[in-house]
Amino acid sequence: MAALLSSHFRLSTAALRSSVSAKRSCFDGHRRPLWFRCSSSSSSRVPTLDSLRVEKKNPFCLKECAVSVVLAIGLVTGLPTLDWPAHASPSGPVLPDLSVLISGPPIKDPGALLRYALPIKNKAIREVQKPLEDITNSLKVSGVRALDLVERNVRQASRALSQGRTLILSSVTESKKEHGQELVDKLATGMEELRRIVEERDRDAVAAKQKELLQYVGDVEEDMVDGFPYEVPEEYRSMPLLKGRATVDMKVKVKDNPNIQECVFHIVLDGYNAPVTAGNFLDLVERHFYDGMEIQRADGFVVQTGDPQGPAEGFIDPSTEKIRTIPLEIMVTSDKMPVYGATLEELGRYKAQTRLPFNAFGTMAMARDEFDNNSASSQVFWLLKESELTPSNANILDGRYTVFGYVTENEDYLADLKVGDVIESIQVVSGLDNLVNPSYKIVG
Repeated sequence: MAALLSSHFRLSTAALRSSVSAKRSCFDGHRRPLWFRCSSSSSSRVPTLDSLRVEKKNPFCLKECAVSVVLAIGLVTGLPTLDWPAHASPSGPVLPDLSVLISGPPIKDPGALLRYALPIKNKAIREVQKPLEDITNSLKVSGVRALDLVERNVRQASRALSQGRTLILSSVTESKKEHGQELVDKLATGMEELRRIVEERDRDAVAAKQKELLQYVGDVEEDMVDGFPYEVPEEYRSMPLLKGRATVDMKVKVKDNPNIQECVFHIVLDGYNAPVTAGNFLDLVERHFYDGMEIQRADGFVVQTGDPQGPAEGFIDPSTEKIRTIPLEIMVTSDKMPVYGATLEELGRYKAQTRLPFNAFGTMAMARDEFDNNSASSQVFWLLKESELTPSNANILDGRYTVFGYVTENEDYLADLKVGDVIESIQVVSGLDNLVNPSYKIVG
């Protein structure tokens, strides 16, 4: 045990020793998922998380407890760690040849994360996008200086669009050239409208116009994607795959809340960066697997569901009568395709940055067993807030769990959900044609 700790950290705090020692008597040699409560009797407060997998049984493991304590103390105290990356605030761009990408504070807006995650390499459109995204931070500044900063953002975006218009349109796929031209024209007109809004000092109107312009930018960027950018590994090629993006609406009936009875959450599934995981989920949606299922965990850290009734902890494929599982699937920003079956830590890629980070309120990911990377099936969770273990700048969930989408509308209402609230339905809004190998069409 001491060797395990020293191989990762050099800690001499009494709090760590007492925490690890207190757990020795709990060891029973069984596996269980990573996140569970692991308390310390010392004065050092170590943040605790529950399992990200709803289980019928909850065995305890000394190794996981010690690792979790070390991770927590390392992050909270700032002691030497494994040099985890600041996923949302990298030292270099998300795409290495695009110097205009993410810099400054971590990006937490789900729409922005999805735009930056598209597999495109057009620097000109990113140079338009960046100052428009920056308006969000400009509006956080108090007083009249906020509009001065917005005015500068608009100038930068307008200049980039004027100078890069030809390059932008050259990257739009041939079949969508006309649509791309229309979007660019709308973008130029909208920027002029935003400039006038700023001149009139109408601060309240800025955010709505910014959202409209970024929607145009995102649509142009999606029109640049020419087919699916890589081949999924052969061993997963026959599984349901989402080769592109899809959107779904999840309607939840909220119990015992006078302020809200039901809510519809709009979710974007990203198959460019997690085709197996997003495809698996969309296939289950079309099977109505989640319809009528209750929220099974809501603790202020995550909202979780997907554990079916009965002893099984996942979806039983009627064609095989076995639980259908999918691999861990992580897309690194500098890679051309995801890595499968291993965490970034296991691969020694401690500085790698994930294309879909756990930055946004409502980040959607798959739950799995901690010591079985390929055990995910149907249980999904949405991250609600930052904690000492999940700051947007150093998130220990990144590279360990597969993110495959974000809630882009009504995400704030996730915090109002409770155990027992019912998912009335999840319905596909768009992108079903991007699902290949759909098993829901096969009679089991």
